Amino acid sequence: MTFSLGYGTNGFSNHRLDDALAVIADLGYTGVALTLDHDHLDPFADDLAHQVDHVASRLSALGLNRVVIETGARYLLDPWRKHSPTLLSDDPAPRIDFLARALRIAGDLGADCVSFWSGVSTLDSTVDDDVAWTRLREGVAAVLEHASRLNVRLAMEPEPGHLVQHLSQVLDLRKELGEPELFGVTLDVGHCVAVEPANAADCVRLAGPLLWNVQLDDMLPRVHEHLEFGDGHLDLPGTLAALAEIGYTGLAAVELPRHSHAAPDTARRAFEALTAAMPQTWLNKAEGRIREKPSIVGALFPAVGREVGRAALRPETDPQGLVHGTLDDRARVRLVTVLADVLDSSALATELRDLYRYGDDAERRGVLRALNSLASPDGEVVDTGVRLVQDALRANDIRLVAAAMGAFARFLDDHTWRHGVLKCVFVGVPLAAVADLTSRADDELRRMLADFADERRAAGRDVPADALELLKEN
Repeated sequence: MTFSLGYGTNGFSNHRLDDALAVIADLGYTGVALTLDHDHLDPFADDLAHQVDHVASRLSALGLNRVVIETGARYLLDPWRKHSPTLLSDDPAPRIDFLARALRIAGDLGADCVSFWSGVSTLDSTVDDDVAWTRLREGVAAVLEHASRLNVRLAMEPEPGHLVQHLSQVLDLRKELGEPELFGVTLDVGHCVAVEPANAADCVRLAGPLLWNVQLDDMLPRVHEHLEFGDGHLDLPGTLAALAEIGYTGLAAVELPRHSHAAPDTARRAFEALTAAMPQTWLNKAEGRIREKPSIVGALFPAVGREVGRAALRPETDPQGLVHGTLDDRARVRLVTVLADVLDSSALATELRDLYRYGDDAERRGVLRALNSLASPDGEVVDTGVRLVQDALRANDIRLVAAAMGAFARFLDDHTWRHGVLKCVFVGVPLAAVADLTSRADDELRRMLADFADERRAAGRDVPADALELLKEN
């Protein structure tokens, strides 16, 4: 499998966000489609920066390594009118401001993109479609200016009943705007069943490399109602196979916004359906072999890069995979996750120690990133993991150093952790790779960074911008 399975938080509207994320991760999902809303990361909150930092740490600790920001909250902008105002409204400024805020949050969380839709032209305006299209084009152009400044991607979703309800209209709008590099497609595969002339698999192929976000649900023809898999006409295996066929590597998240009353059970059924329908890849088979015979992991771990590839997960923003990792990192995390399911703490610690000790740098990096994804390690796993992280921080391989400063680094003592941060700055690892940086940074770390900055300046060398930001310098 080349893409990540996730779940939309709008299907957990009766849960606190922290609890929703924990349930989603515990069920086996590795990503989340995060809808900004009153109770789930309110973009208008006074303490938004603190909330974003908390969510970033939470996502990292839970192993939810793919995120998309969704903007379909119903009454966030107007308590009287659902989804209003839109980019088609007489005054689209509140919607443009909201999308700009969403882009900033996406940038801070390292999200794949911000997903949005056009709106309904008759919702709060009586304009005809030509005027509405002009307003849409101008509004998207305005939002793209914010996207360009932040270097965050914007993915438009065709929505049944909206001005833009077909994939072809998104592609047409993109051409009219001059084919902006940061403008792509969100595709809800259920919508394909409901309103598209082609099936979902063919829509996936048509979107191709412009497909940056996928929403998964079932539907019936000509009925815009999000259904659980099997309750509609979606060819789920064929759709997932098409995603694999085009080499899609982003998030494919379940979109069931009206099932919050039974969210955990619904999400569990969805994951089981997706797992059963998933194309059988080398990685799927490897997971099965480990469940049958855990010791086989030692033979499978070295083969991962050859079988799944070694490219960065987000090459456009993280070309070396320092922050978000690589394809083989992600696959090795999955193999270790299976080990954690079938072994007790002592046996898991032994396997991790041996995989690291006898592995090459890529295999060691996979072990470190797997440690970051373990939700609640204890006992010997923590003791072993700390020793492995300390060893990695003595290395000169910047990808090992970056992986060592992920969520598991919370188990490092303050002295070791501070020196880990300084090592990142010294060798050129972006501080975005350091988990819990904002909440854990203290005066002693800032003193150490200030001394480092003074030494760099005295030598006529630049100081990394993220280090200056932590020092609150300009």
